[in-house]
Amino acid sequence: MDIAKRNPANPILRPSDLKACIPGMEITCLLNPGVFRMNGKTWLLLRVAERPIQENGVISFPVYNEKGEIEVLRFSKDDPDLDASDPRVIGYKGQNYLTTLSYLRPVCSDDDVHFREDPSVKPIFGEGFQESFGIEDCRVATMEDGFWLTFTEVSPVAVGVGLIHTKDFNALTREGMIFPPHNKDCALFEEKIGGKWYAFHRPSSPELGGNYIWVAESPDRIHWGRHKCIATTRRGMWDSARVGAGAAPVRTEKGWLEIYHGANAENRYCLGALLLDLEDPTKVLARSEEPIMEPVAPYEQTGFFGNVVFTNGFYRTGEDTVKIFYGASDEVICSAEFSISEILNTLHV
Repeated sequence: MDIAKRNPANPILRPSDLKACIPGMEITCLLNPGVFRMNGKTWLLLRVAERPIQENGVISFPVYNEKGEIEVLRFSKDDPDLDASDPRVIGYKGQNYLTTLSYLRPVCSDDDVHFREDPSVKPIFGEGFQESFGIEDCRVATMEDGFWLTFTEVSPVAVGVGLIHTKDFNALTREGMIFPPHNKDCALFEEKIGGKWYAFHRPSSPELGGNYIWVAESPDRIHWGRHKCIATTRRGMWDSARVGAGAAPVRTEKGWLEIYHGANAENRYCLGALLLDLEDPTKVLARSEEPIMEPVAPYEQTGFFGNVVFTNGFYRTGEDTVKIFYGASDEVICSAEFSISEILNTLHV
């Protein structure tokens, strides 16, 4: 049951619309932007993935070295120790590497269709060893004291959740890793509940458990505890392999409405919804049986990694409408609108 109203201008951003920021690189993908409103404009904090222009017979990709400089690694495609079966990850002699290096790049728009760069707001790159494979998939929570950015830190040793807060995207306060490995898909609630801050996150356990959505609470948005699992994968369904939170939830009269992603064993990514209790967000009131959005458009089915719709950013355009911006096929950026009441009706509440 796909109830998304797609923008007829989709895709609204393609890799060819921007120039690479890293010397000697090309943009391979635009992915999963965080979204915020500032100075009367809509801003997307894109995940931009870059790599060297590929040569025949060779796979090359960038990493940050111990000096914090970008270094290009090259491997022959004929090397028997090389596993290049996944376009996103390279395996070599027991070590995994990403095929691209991601950073966060802001673009803005007056009409939500035509986006441009503003030189006054700079890209955000990884810093230090724990971000040496890049930073990815930022969620932006807009609060009274500024913008709070949660994102994935990637390195040779782990994947965890980093935090930055800022009032103007010029001065950035980096708080480091707030959810330790293996963790990602972290989205902060944009207001306190009962005097506490809450966040979604997704720890992963390969041996016991799985890729599930959890909720944690905090006194200060930096130190987190009282973790509770609220949504697991469901055997035989569209979200059977992994689930993860999207952006901050929307407050409605019936509860906190969270648009989340789920994938099956074939890595087909769809969107669904969770409804959580307003006073206790660890209590799930309802959950989508069928997706509210599926990869059915051609640009969602074919690309760098096909059959993917993935969102971690939106803003509310009216009492009953949210506009999401999403990555399609891990390559292009699109937008769509949802009716809040229509989502709630699918949840039978």
